[in-house]
Amino acid sequence: MKKLIALFGASALFLGACGTTGLEGNDTGDNGEEGIESVERDEMVVGLSLSTLNNPFFVSLQEGVETAAEAEGTDVRTVDAQDDTAKQLNDVNDLIQQGVDVLLINPVDSAAIEPAIESANSAGIPIITIDRSSEGGEVVTLVASNNVEGGEMAAQRIIDLVGEGAVTVQLEGVPGASATRERGEGFMNVAEDGLDVVDSQTANFNRSEGLTVMENMLQSNSDVEAVFAQNDEMALGAIEAIEAAGLADDIIVIGFDGNDDALAAVEEGRLDATIAQQPDEMGRIAMETAYEYFEGGEIEEYIASPLEIIINE
Repeated sequence: MKKLIALFGASALFLGACGTTGLEGNDTGDNGEEGIESVERDEMVVGLSLSTLNNPFFVSLQEGVETAAEAEGTDVRTVDAQDDTAKQLNDVNDLIQQGVDVLLINPVDSAAIEPAIESANSAGIPIITIDRSSEGGEVVTLVASNNVEGGEMAAQRIIDLVGEGAVTVQLEGVPGASATRERGEGFMNVAEDGLDVVDSQTANFNRSEGLTVMENMLQSNSDVEAVFAQNDEMALGAIEAIEAAGLADDIIVIGFDGNDDALAAVEEGRLDATIAQQPDEMGRIAMETAYEYFEGGEIEEYIASPLEIIINE
């Protein structure tokens, strides 16, 4: 399988709403206390809160964190929110009560996570968000791919394959998640003038919902030529619906994430492209950033994890 690769930098970029610029491990904390005590790597306890482990992307992210931590003898306590905002708030509060040294949080909902972030701020526990931002509270940094640029890449790939004005539908992720908003924004930056987007509905980053929503879209839009799914799970569900309708040769599908099933589908020619993140690398970067924070390093507000577009030529 040949790869067309577009890396969006390992250099740090800046996002204005992600926390306090250049937080340092030995500066005054958000709770007003003077300084943060250094924590040895082999004595550190990390709380990892993930939106769901019913998605290969977040399993890989977890593995990236835990592999980096294991190499340093760091204890990681992982909780699975199961895409439930209330459960995630409870999970994070439990981790705070356990006295973890740092929280790595992948929010279900970027707005709903705010009370948990503020609770951790009050407890003096630093927070690194992963893949999705928080709309409130103070965090050290966000480690994520540039979702806006990834959405733009997807729209441009449809134009390259089908041409301008292609009749297109979009499968959106979980409402309220920053990744949903940003991928949709990037996609529409290009699609608004370059494609004919006739429908856009949520399928909650879920494969079975992607199948159902795609079935409904095909009934309402018989002339669809292309699909952009904001993650690979929805893309794979959409492909099932398209194949069942006998339209596999007529409709292209672009996914986002680069999980193993999607890469296999690209190689088989069933999925036309995926905007590939590297979740294991994202997790590793988040863990290494936590170490750097406690060692007094200056941390940028946003740390970019690289993207690439995977196609089969």
